[in-house]
Amino acid sequence: MKPQNAKRKAKTTATFGVEDISLADEDCVPNVTGKQKLSTDEAQALLGQINPQWSIEDQPCIQRAFSFPDFATALAFVVKAGAVCEEQNHHADFQLGWGFAVVKIWSHDAGGLTRSDFILAAKIDLI
Repeated sequence: MKPQNAKRKAKTTATFGVEDISLADEDCVPNVTGKQKLSTDEAQALLGQINPQWSIEDQPCIQRAFSFPDFATALAFVVKAGAVCEEQNHHADFQLGWGFAVVKIWSHDAGGLTRSDFILAAKIDLI
């Protein structure tokens, strides 16, 4: 039996690249040449690899609402998520209010969703 922390061995496929590894273990690609816009099918496949509370919206972006017991906790979450964005050089949009934060992620420079968007979502879910 594998320890819970053990990384799974990656397998490569022609369609999506590295498949059998947690998106949270990957790093966002820093430039537009490495950010290929995903097809609808590719985006749906990656959506299935992150928390089911994320959804694909019309912009297109991926979005998730987080609930908290008060404003201070919501603010602390946004600060931590912002630090992850800075670390990955891939930035989300945040809406913050009393007891909630909404996170929206998409690759502006690629004009849609990229693998980096789903990587960032998976990393934010670790907070």
